[in-house]
Amino acid sequence: MEKEQKLHNLRHTLAHLLASAVLEIYPNTKNSIGPAIDNGFYYDFDFESPISDKDLETIEKKMLALLKDWNTFAHEEKSVNEAKDYFKNNPYKIELIEEIAEKGEKITFYTAGNFTDLCRGGHLENPNKEIRAGIFKLDRIAGAYWRGDEKNKMLTRIYGLAFESKEELDAYLIQKEEALKRDHRKIGKEMGLFTIIDEIGPGLPLFYPKGTILRKMVENFISEEQTKRGYKDIWIPHITKGELYKVSGHLDKYDAMYSPMKIDENDYYLKPMNCPHFMMLYKTLPHSYRDLPLRYTCTTTNYRYEKSGELSGLTRVRALTQDDCHIFCAESQIKKEIEVILDMIKDVYKAFGLNDFYVRISLRDSQDKSKYLGDDKVWNTAENALREIVKSTGWKYEEAENEAAFYGPKLDFMFKDAIGREWQLSTIQLDFNLPEKFELEYISNESKKERPVVIHRAILGSTERFLGVMIEHYAGNFPLWLSPVQVKILPISTDKHSVYAQKILQEMLDNNIRAEIDESSETLGKKIREAKMQKIPYLIVIGDKEMESETLTIETRNGEKLEGMDNNAFIQRLQEEIRNKTI
Repeated sequence: MEKEQKLHNLRHTLAHLLASAVLEIYPNTKNSIGPAIDNGFYYDFDFESPISDKDLETIEKKMLALLKDWNTFAHEEKSVNEAKDYFKNNPYKIELIEEIAEKGEKITFYTAGNFTDLCRGGHLENPNKEIRAGIFKLDRIAGAYWRGDEKNKMLTRIYGLAFESKEELDAYLIQKEEALKRDHRKIGKEMGLFTIIDEIGPGLPLFYPKGTILRKMVENFISEEQTKRGYKDIWIPHITKGELYKVSGHLDKYDAMYSPMKIDENDYYLKPMNCPHFMMLYKTLPHSYRDLPLRYTCTTTNYRYEKSGELSGLTRVRALTQDDCHIFCAESQIKKEIEVILDMIKDVYKAFGLNDFYVRISLRDSQDKSKYLGDDKVWNTAENALREIVKSTGWKYEEAENEAAFYGPKLDFMFKDAIGREWQLSTIQLDFNLPEKFELEYISNESKKERPVVIHRAILGSTERFLGVMIEHYAGNFPLWLSPVQVKILPISTDKHSVYAQKILQEMLDNNIRAEIDESSETLGKKIREAKMQKIPYLIVIGDKEMESETLTIETRNGEKLEGMDNNAFIQRLQEEIRNKTI
C-alpha cells in the first residue's frame, strides 16, 4: 500500500506540474481538475485557442524546466471568501470551492514553485529530487466535458503517463503500441465481425454473420457449463414499470437509467439490469427449504446510459448482454454456492486461455454509507463471508473500497490478457438487501418463514465487452473452436477443381466444421493472402495433385504444412482440437 500511495503521489504531483507549465505557456487558460489515474495523470483546461498533440513536447519541456524550483509543497487552509478571491477569474475553481464549502470540508491550497492550486493533498515531499526525466511522458489530448456532463462546456484534457522507473514507462509504451495493433475495433472491421452505425446510435453494436457465430459459440459454451451445474433458464422482458425500480432502489441509487417512456399512463423503463425481474419471478411462487438453492439464469440484453465520451467499441456500450444468474439460497448455503461459481470461472477461463488473474473483494465506501442499501450488520456479514471464501481458495486477492454494488459487496475477477493488460470480467455479488426490499420468503424445515440470500453472478460480465477483450487477447487469431470460419478451401482453378472442392466442403459441413470455399477467379496467392488476413486457422489447397490422389494439401495460419492427408483423417483431427478446446 505504501508503494501504491507513493506512485499515486508522484502522478498527482505531475498533474500539478502539468497545470503549472500550461499556465506559464498559455497564461489566459483556466485550469479545472487534475487527478492521478491508472498509468498516469490528466488535467482538464479551458484554452482560449485550441492546442494539439504537437504542442505536448513544448509543454513537457516546460514541466522539466519548472521542476528545478519545485523543492516542496506548502500547505495552507483558506476561508471560502479567500479561496474565491484567489480564483475569482476561474469559474471551475469557484464551483469546486462552493461544493467543498457546502459539504463543510476544509478548503486547502498547495503551492510548489510559483504554482498554487486548490487541492486535498497527496504529493511528493520534494518533487525536484524524486521526479526524473524519463519516468513521465505527456501522452495525448482529448475532449472532456466539465464534470463529465454533456450539458457543460467541452474542455481540453491532457493525459500523461508516469511510472516509478524509465524501464516501466518504456515497457508500458511497448505494450501500448502492441495494443494499437490488436485494437478490436480495427480487427473487428477487417474480419467482418461487428459494426456501429451512427444512424442506429453510438454504443449499440450490430454483429455480422461471422461475429454472430463468435458470440453464439461463447454464449453456448457458458450455457452448457451452467446446465452441467444445475442452473435453470428463465426469460424476462426488456422493459418494466418504474415502480419496480422504486422498490429495488435503482431510481434513487443508480444513475445510468434512460428516461422513462409513457405507456398506459405508467412510466416504463428499459432495464439497466435484471435483478428486479428475477426477484419478482421468485416471489410469484411459494418456496420451501427443499427448493433451495434455486439457480435462475438468463442471457439477456440490458440498456445503460453511458456518456458518449466513454463509449469504446465493444468494451463500453449502451446495449450489453449478460450471462446473468441469481441464486436464491439459505445463508448456510452461501459458501457452497460460491464454490460452484468459482469452479465454473476456473474452467471457463482456462478454455479461453486466461489463467493469470486475481480476485478483487469490492467493498462499500466506509466514508459514505448513504450510497448503499442496508445497515452495517448486513454489510459486515456479507463482506466477511466473501473474505473467508476467497482466502480459502489460496488465490491472489486484494480489497478495494468504494467498488461494491449499492446492494452488496462483490468479488470481481481481474484477468491479464496476452500483453499484460488487466480486465475486470467475472463478478459475484452477495446480496442480503434486495431480498429484504422485495420481501422474498421460503419456508424453513421448522415451518417458519425465512428470508433467502441472493447471489448475483455473471461469468463473462457482458458478451460484448468479453468479445472485445477476446479479439484483442488473440489479436483475431481465435482458437479453432471459436473461429467463425475454421477451414477455407481454395481451388486453384474454379473450372478444373471446383467439383472436388465442393465435395470436400460438403463433408466438412456434414461434420459440423465451419468451412467456406473461395471460388473467385483470383490467383492462388491472392486467395491465400486474403484467407490469412481473415485469420482462418486452416487453408486447404485443391489442385491436380489433390484431385488425382483424393488427398488434401493443408496450410495452417502459422505456416505449418500438411500434405497428402485424407479428408476423413483431417476432419477427425479438427474435431479433436475443437472438442479439447485447444488454445
